[in-house]
Amino acid sequence: MKTVIFAGGTFTDRRKAQELCRQAGLIIAADGGIGHCRNVQISPHVLLGDLDSASAELVDWAEKSGATLLRYPKDKDKTDLELALDLARSHGATTVSLFGVLGGRWDMSLANLLLPAAPTYADLQITLYDGPTSIDLLRSGDRLEVSATRGSRVSLIPINGQAEGVTLTGFKYPLTDHTIPPGSTLGISNVLVAATGSIVIRKGQLICILTETKATRD
Repeated sequence: MKTVIFAGGTFTDRRKAQELCRQAGLIIAADGGIGHCRNVQISPHVLLGDLDSASAELVDWAEKSGATLLRYPKDKDKTDLELALDLARSHGATTVSLFGVLGGRWDMSLANLLLPAAPTYADLQITLYDGPTSIDLLRSGDRLEVSATRGSRVSLIPINGQAEGVTLTGFKYPLTDHTIPPGSTLGISNVLVAATGSIVIRKGQLICILTETKATRD
C-alpha cells in the first residue's frame, strides 16, 4: 500500500504531494504536518503526535475533515515521524513518501534522514522529498533505477559502515564493484548522463540524494 506522511518541516512540494496523495491508500499528518495538509487541501486519514506544533484550529479542521486523531504524550521515546512510520507499517504500507521532514532544527533533520535505515523499516521503500530533491536508502542487494533529466545530480553517502560492491551505470563517473568507506566523499555530485541510471549495492547501506535539474533544449 502506498502511504504519504507529512511532517512539520520545510514544505515546497505542493504538486508532487498532491500527485502522490491521489495514489495513496493512507495519508498521515504527523503533528505540525497538518498545516501543510490544510495549505494544499489534502485531508489526512490520521493526525497523530503530541500536537505541540498543531494549533487547536488545525486539529479541529482535521477532525471535521474525517481524520482519526491519535494523541500521544509530549514525553515519549519516539518522535512523531517515527510513530507515523510505525502506524504506516502496521497498516500494511509498502512504499512511504515523506514530506516536510527536513529544514528547521538540525537534530530533527538528521534524525529524520537516518530514520529509514532502522532495521524495523527494512521492508518499506521510503522516499524523502524536499523541493527538486528526493532521498532514498539502498540496502544490501538493492538496485535503484534513477530516471530524471540528464545532468541531474546524484550523491551517494554510505552509512553504518562501508558500502561494498557499488556499481553505477548511466553516470558521468561510473563505478564497478567498488567499495565506498564511511566518511568518503567519493560518491558526492555524480551526474546522470542517460535517461535512466542504475545503482547497485552488494552489501551495506547508501543514502542516495537526487537533485533533478530542469530540462534544457539541446
